[in-house]
Amino acid sequence: MWLRVFAILIKELRQLSRDRMTFGMIVMIPLVQLMLFGYAINTDARHLPAGVLDLSATSESRAMVQAVSATQVVDFVAVYHSVPEAEAAITAGKVKAVLVLPADFGERLARHPQSQRELHASGSYFAAPVGQWLVDGSDTVVASAIRSLRAMPLAEVLGRPVTDTVPSLEVVNYFNPEQRTVVNIVPGLLGVILTMTMVLFTSAAIVREREQGNMEFLITTPVRPLELMLGKILPYVLVGFIQVGIILGAGHLIFKVPVRGGLDSLALAAMLFILASLTLGLVISTIARTQLQAMQMTVFILLPSILLSGFMFPYEAMPVPAQWIAEALPATHFMRMSRAIILRDAEVMQLGFDALWLIGFSVVGIIIATLKFSKRLD
Repeated sequence: MWLRVFAILIKELRQLSRDRMTFGMIVMIPLVQLMLFGYAINTDARHLPAGVLDLSATSESRAMVQAVSATQVVDFVAVYHSVPEAEAAITAGKVKAVLVLPADFGERLARHPQSQRELHASGSYFAAPVGQWLVDGSDTVVASAIRSLRAMPLAEVLGRPVTDTVPSLEVVNYFNPEQRTVVNIVPGLLGVILTMTMVLFTSAAIVREREQGNMEFLITTPVRPLELMLGKILPYVLVGFIQVGIILGAGHLIFKVPVRGGLDSLALAAMLFILASLTLGLVISTIARTQLQAMQMTVFILLPSILLSGFMFPYEAMPVPAQWIAEALPATHFMRMSRAIILRDAEVMQLGFDALWLIGFSVVGIIIATLKFSKRLD
């Protein structure tokens, strides 16, 4: 019996060695993803894009901005002149937070106790803030990073050493004041689940026809490659919308996740992402020769879509090369759109770059899949 088992084992190993793509995936999946995620995954959010609203415009306020920037937690990329302007930037996702320094910043700073001992000597336990952070609270990791700046040392601003600081900045969390993680997770799950199902459904579409012997039938029909590609993906668009309804409905009923944005904007964003994911699956299907290869390639796409898209770890915390890879994934762009629409009541027009990117990805994917498909037997 063991000789027969050994013979089958040798046969399988030889067959595997002849399948270059499968053998390559066995080696490349763990190696590439270990190197990629080992460098890219970082829960320490730094260099977050932020704005500043300086209503004081004094040397003290400028010193405060420089002191905050020196922490490298945030990078000030924009200057605003009113609170509504700053709030609109946060809603559109242009910045993660805005530092607001009031017109009487200098007076507040002069009255602010500079140590816990001084605070207790005044008979108080809480000091009036000298400024305020307006924060996109929909991302709990980002909100936690901004909260770490509440009690930052004011030595640079005061011009003298400060050893025992008192929180000097108030933090206002927009969109998720309770800081519930599930509020951020549920919209992100839309991208993860749709990526997994849509790519998986279509990645085996052409391969299945070849393995089931239906390729001969397709060759004899007048169906053109482009028509075949469109026919393969359109039925799954409805499936994608059913999944969107299930996820959002269950998330709202069970976890009380609000849906602040318009359903028309959400439907348009979901449509663009579903089409992009389906075309990605078609491209995989025209490359793979077996359903096993198609599934392996799908997993190779799925893991980066989960770990690099901002679903679990802050996009801003990743090194720049990893961000470039993330930008090539449809899930990254839909993750921004879904969270912006569902949690921040943003509109698709405010998310034009991500919408146009998904459209371009779908068009290019359809063209590649059409060109690679050949109505002939291998």
